[in-house]
Amino acid sequence: MSRTALRICPLCEATCGLTLTIDGTRVTGARGDREDVFSRGFICPKGAAFPALDGDPDRLRVPLVRENGELREATWEEAFDAVAAGIRPVVERHGPHSVGVVLGNPNVHTVAGALYPPLLLGALGTRSVFTASTLDQMPKHVAGGLLYGDAGAIPVPDLDRTAHLLLIGANPLESNGSLCTAPDFPGRLRALRARGGTLTVVDPRRTRTAELADRHLAIRPGADALLLAAMAHVLLEEDLTDLAHLAPHVQGVDELRDAIRDFTPEAVAEACDIDAVTIRALARELAAAPTAAVYGRIGSCTVPHGTLASWLVDVLNILTGNLDRPGGVLFPQAATDRTPRPVGPGRGFALGRWHSRVSNHPEAKGELPISALAEEIDTVTAEGEPIRALVVVAANPVLSAPDGDRLDEALDSLDFMVGVDPYLNETSRHAHVVLPPPPPSQSPHHDFAFNALAVRNQVRYTRPAVPLEPGRMAETEILARLVLAATGGHGTDPAAVDALVIEQTLRKAVGEPHSPVHGRDPRELAAHLTGENGPERRLDMMLRLGPYGDGFGVRPDGLNLDRLLAHPHGIDLGPLRPRLPQRLKTVSGRVELLPRPIADDLPRLREALRERPDGLVLVGRRHLRSNNSWMHNVPALTGGSNRCTLHIHPEDAVRLGVRDGAPVRVKGAGGEVTVPAEVTDRIRPGVVSLPHGWGHDRPGTRLTHASTTPGVNVNQLLDGSRLDPLSGNAVLNGFPVEVTAGG
Repeated sequence: MSRTALRICPLCEATCGLTLTIDGTRVTGARGDREDVFSRGFICPKGAAFPALDGDPDRLRVPLVRENGELREATWEEAFDAVAAGIRPVVERHGPHSVGVVLGNPNVHTVAGALYPPLLLGALGTRSVFTASTLDQMPKHVAGGLLYGDAGAIPVPDLDRTAHLLLIGANPLESNGSLCTAPDFPGRLRALRARGGTLTVVDPRRTRTAELADRHLAIRPGADALLLAAMAHVLLEEDLTDLAHLAPHVQGVDELRDAIRDFTPEAVAEACDIDAVTIRALARELAAAPTAAVYGRIGSCTVPHGTLASWLVDVLNILTGNLDRPGGVLFPQAATDRTPRPVGPGRGFALGRWHSRVSNHPEAKGELPISALAEEIDTVTAEGEPIRALVVVAANPVLSAPDGDRLDEALDSLDFMVGVDPYLNETSRHAHVVLPPPPPSQSPHHDFAFNALAVRNQVRYTRPAVPLEPGRMAETEILARLVLAATGGHGTDPAAVDALVIEQTLRKAVGEPHSPVHGRDPRELAAHLTGENGPERRLDMMLRLGPYGDGFGVRPDGLNLDRLLAHPHGIDLGPLRPRLPQRLKTVSGRVELLPRPIADDLPRLREALRERPDGLVLVGRRHLRSNNSWMHNVPALTGGSNRCTLHIHPEDAVRLGVRDGAPVRVKGAGGEVTVPAEVTDRIRPGVVSLPHGWGHDRPGTRLTHASTTPGVNVNQLLDGSRLDPLSGNAVLNGFPVEVTAGG
């Protein structure tokens, strides 16, 4: 007999509500939940493919342990015994930094990935931390940290109320949005146009988003910061700035004016390949709009000046008075945020508190560049021990990071590696132990990270739609046991991890004067918590202590887990609201418009005024039916337009003798690949494009469908040396390549 169950989709940042059809314990269908308070029934092809992904027969069902060089199936007890025996001796012999931790993109899509990796990092005490953020969004975190004092302070465009939207390096019609959680992003953009608003897209490709726009500007790749600097120059030069309500909270306007004096529209026009008249028009239209928002994403982050571009996006929103303004860009307020602290100066944000051992890269937000992972493993220096053991949670850096061939070899040299992954993929195949989490239908879901980036405040939680299959272990328990095994607590009841977190959190909360539970007994508070297990009790605690919470009885109508469970389609908490100055944590207590690290990096941007690409440059692209490498094993999400081909403009194809569909060789500093050409005028001349996440042709994986159409690994064209110096973000767009007809 079939039944239905609700589940929040974990397959991209849109976090749409799904209604699953379930026969027995198998998910057989998925449609949009029309009663979901946030997504209102919207669903994309990834959500529709939830049953196929959930039931993928290649998903691992039991742990794997390496024995005599081969991975064999093992019990959970054997697997965690092996983890404890593999990691603790490395820590004791070589110190905590000899254990590296790699966290992948899917961590932010799960309850377990939000709750336990911070505990693992804290308990290990390692500085060898690498995440997918330095392949994507780290420039946004660094810019937010420097401007507002908090790396998590990322304002999002108020899509439903803005009158003017400028998108730079973003393609939300195919990505569904990024660092801007917005179900039905396409519908929201169409609604903007329908109400008379203006949409401008800056992108070297004529994407589906660009086709919807009033104006599409095919910028030269990597020139985003120059364009934005010139727009800021126009606002200041022509006295078009209007800080409005921001004026008491912003410092550094005059210093900014002097710092960007050289970046006139005329000076940047050739480097951007956008004429000065158009640049001035962009700035004037932005200033004249009744409300406006500038939104830059991965195309503007994964370039040599990614942090400067991210900073300048916010600068434009600030100078036009659109920061913290309805219809502009605002800071969301998630239900699990801590109770807002009192207004006033904070600790601020620091870069480079430590550096990588080999290339001396500065940390950012506690992380080192993932591009440096291979050298941190395979290079011996006098500056401390190399990484000898690695914990990889939901990450596939062999495909997602530059120079996967070198990383492949480096992983084979490790003393020990444990991977938490549902697949035996290009990275986890190197592990000594693989711990497979269950399918998403057998896991709970709450969006801790994405609710803090959502275009409307809301809260939703779904319990597992299907009971945990016998022999499987909940991902929350896997990660709790991993924390214990890696840090000397092997054999301890994993429930003790959650109990300790609850005890420590409540003890801290009762000591904070601004907390709703100030002065109360932590044990009495803990007794009020509900939930079927430790993770649910932690969620209940976070909701109660949060900005909408019941404060453990202080606000009877406030949020707690029981109230949330009584609203299975979620609770709407209203539109985004202004939050300044409370959101500021800078040392000055104000928005610091020209932070010292930014000012020190501007001379490098001035040098870019004279740079011109010699030959072709490559950019990436997103597909609607894909989200990084792990979705290529689902037949419904491959094929059609979701193919690994090289987009090349007809003029370049004729010049190079390239025919549509024929193989071409693409060569970069890190290697070369051979891939079919796709001749199209959707990309500007001088630029070619390859999608991210392909290259499933390495031996030893268990990715049956992906290996039949492996594609090529675009990141193998890079040697890992190209980074944005402030954030350590890999330069994945706008780098030079050679293209030759033939295989």
